[in-house]
Amino acid sequence: MWFLIKGSFWTTMTLVALSFLAGQPVERTAERPGVEMTEALGAAGEAYRYISALCTEKPDVCQKGAETFVVLQQRARDGAKVAYQLIDRHLADQEGGDLAAAIDGPETDALTTGTVTVIPVPHAKPAQ
Repeated sequence: MWFLIKGSFWTTMTLVALSFLAGQPVERTAERPGVEMTEALGAAGEAYRYISALCTEKPDVCQKGAETFVVLQQRARDGAKVAYQLIDRHLADQEGGDLAAAIDGPETDALTTGTVTVIPVPHAKPAQ
């Protein structure tokens, strides 16, 4: 279980980091308020300390945490888009050369068959 949590965390952080490579900046609108990194880290620290009763003890932290997750979700989505575009571009470059070779080459590979003459059979272990 802990492996899944750590894996999800680092995957999200990687996608968030990739989102900074996107050509278009993230638009800040009234529906998606901007969150500074220090505010996000502060909200994460508070959430860790008060995870059992976060919203009842400190509703403002709960609200800021929700805003932080919205922004991280958008950043992760943008990062995934950048990663998809990089992979797509890389595969398109590789397929371009391979496609021409595949068209000129034979339709099937040569198949060589043979007969297995001896199948090794394990011997019984001697009794002691």
